Amino acid sequence: MNTPAAGQTADKGPAVEAMFDRIAPRYDRLNRLLSLGVDVRWRREAVREALADEPTHVLDVATGTADLALMLKRARPSARVVGVDFAEAMLAVGRAKASKAGLDVPLQRADALALPFEDGGFDALTVAYGLRNFADVGAGLVEMRRVLRRGGRVVVLEFPPPPANLAGRALRWYGRTVMPTLGGWISGDRRAYAYLPASTEAFLTPEELEVALVRSGFTRVRHRLQTYGVSALHVAVAA
Repeated sequence: MNTPAAGQTADKGPAVEAMFDRIAPRYDRLNRLLSLGVDVRWRREAVREALADEPTHVLDVATGTADLALMLKRARPSARVVGVDFAEAMLAVGRAKASKAGLDVPLQRADALALPFEDGGFDALTVAYGLRNFADVGAGLVEMRRVLRRGGRVVVLEFPPPPANLAGRALRWYGRTVMPTLGGWISGDRRAYAYLPASTEAFLTPEELEVALVRSGFTRVRHRLQTYGVSALHVAVAA
């Protein structure tokens, strides 16, 4: 069984930050291409869950190029939506997108393990496909719980390890061959697009992530698989 720190090392954070800075200019294009555009639908489902209780203050952790943060703001213009990430080049892309869309979504550089916000300052918190990149997943979940008010909702999108069946074998083949080849060709960084599927295979199963959420101070934890288990949507409430 994996643990919240599975496959992690003390220097993972800086290495992953540098990797995302390198691929930032082509990151959005590759997301659409490698997922065949389905990732947009996955994020829309996360937005519906995150905004179900009509929050007024929303934090998007590991926001990257701010895809989810901007979707949240469009869906609930009256809410204050803030995005944080540790990769400045990704944030620069996100800021350009926010400016072009005319959306007021502050994006700031921050470590997910030491968020620069007061306790209980947010009504909802999201993280899309970034949790497995944390240097310490357990510590990250605890920090996310700290900045959520009691009763606040957390929504996590993540790629679970492929299952041990035919579909899972197909996903592993795709991740180990197509992603590094196509991603490397377009981004110029084959190693980055070999890391991404490898990090998925080493991450927690949806059931293990549910346990980690409970241990970190969340309750009413649930998840559902998206697109035959390619993605998983987790929802929980701060206890």
